[in-house]
Amino acid sequence: MTTKVTNKETQEKRQHSTALIPYSYYECRLPEDFMNVPMHWHNEFEINYICRGRGEFLCGSQKFEACEGDILMIPPNMLHTAYPCKDRELIYDALVFNPVLLGSNSKDRCTNECIRPIVNGTIRSNVHIRMDAGQCSELRAVTKRIFACVHENSPQTDLLLKSELMRFVWLLIESENIVFEKDDGTQYSKAIRPALEYMALNYREDITVEKLAALVHLSKSHFMRCFKEAVGIGAIEHLAQVRINAACEELTSCEDPVADIAFACGYSNLSNFNRQFLKKVGCSPKEYRKRSADM
Repeated sequence: MTTKVTNKETQEKRQHSTALIPYSYYECRLPEDFMNVPMHWHNEFEINYICRGRGEFLCGSQKFEACEGDILMIPPNMLHTAYPCKDRELIYDALVFNPVLLGSNSKDRCTNECIRPIVNGTIRSNVHIRMDAGQCSELRAVTKRIFACVHENSPQTDLLLKSELMRFVWLLIESENIVFEKDDGTQYSKAIRPALEYMALNYREDITVEKLAALVHLSKSHFMRCFKEAVGIGAIEHLAQVRINAACEELTSCEDPVADIAFACGYSNLSNFNRQFLKKVGCSPKEYRKRSADM
């Protein structure tokens, strides 16, 4: 089953896995389906395989461009977001899976030393595996088998999926894409997560940097520094992206006038909304609605 990523909340409330089927598959098409993947995190692992195009990713403290053939391995609880590069499309497969598929509940030595440290974040992993990296051809072959199992979606292929995920992690370790030392680069993301969640849930309200800084008990200047370090952009720019993403979803899901949608998404000035929308999406709200209707 193919699902689209449209959730706008920072910490995703959606259930990616169940005890019966501990994973979910998503086909992500940017900007065709949505402008960008909002900054968010979840308790599961995520593997992305770039099928076509090029995109900009921010995963924890790592900021990079990924292109066709590249692989991303995002550990649990890591803040991440994705954007298509300017005038380019970005299409990638995403598998979000519960750590139980890697046997995280076991007590053997390989789980204690190789799996659980990745789950709890006590080791550092290289999220971005380039198509020309060492052992990437083998990693890509395993990744393709992983997604083939997911598409098959049966108890028998779930068994194979487990073994392929284990092999994937083994290859990451062998190719030194996982470094067994504590990663101290997550302090900023932990500090500003409540602010991210507040913006995602309350973007319709009047939100200031002062209010966000007070929410996380930081001075304004320290908050701005932490936010930029963790997210890659300033808090107000991120808030604008959240609002424009919400507006894009409304424009394609209802017939309300553009002005009503602008006000419902936190804009008190229609001209400012139109300018922000054109800057971030590349067309006017009316043109965006028309293009979406024609697809």
